[in-house]
Formats: sequence, C-alpha cells, structure tokens
Amino acid sequence: MYTIVWQFTVEQRNVNAFVAAYGPAGDWARLFGRAQGFRGTTLLRDAADPLRFVTLDRWDSFEDFERFRGEFGSAYVEMDTSFERLSSAEQLIGRFTEES
Repeated sequence: MYTIVWQFTVEQRNVNAFVAAYGPAGDWARLFGRAQGFRGTTLLRDAADPLRFVTLDRWDSFEDFERFRGEFGSAYVEMDTSFERLSSAEQLIGRFTEES
C-alpha cells in the first residue's frame, strides 16, 4: 500500500466546499477512481482545530499513482488549480508505504 498524506488549513467559509471536494466521495476521489490501483481517500478533521484537515490517498503502489499522473496529469493540474481557493495552506506531509 502506498499512501500520500496532505495537510490543509481551510477558512470557515470554505469548509463545506472543501469537504465536498476532498472527502471520500468528492471530486478528487472520483478523479483518482478513474485509475487502476486507487484504493480510496480518507478525510480527517482535527478535533482540536476544526479548520485543519488531513487527507490520506491510498494506492496499491507508487507505480499505480505515477501511472495515474501520466494518464490524468492535465486533469490533476486543472483540478488542483481550481481548488486552491478552498484552502489557505496546503502541505505535503509525506508519501508512506505500509510495513509488514
């Protein structure tokens, strides 16, 4: 399993739109779901800071994610650009593999 973890800070007025776009049935998950090897997205909201969110995008492998980027790169960039307005800060936490 290959998991990409992002952290976001969202302004209150954008929370509903952000959740709709980044949640497990949102726009990102639907785009990712077009590719082989995508296993789902989890959206977490910080209990201490309700404007802080973390996404976990799970793939079978790094290669599956890279293949997605090759096939859907322009759609990825377009969506990323259009959703930039929903968060005031975005940070890649890391790319993780599952240990046995």
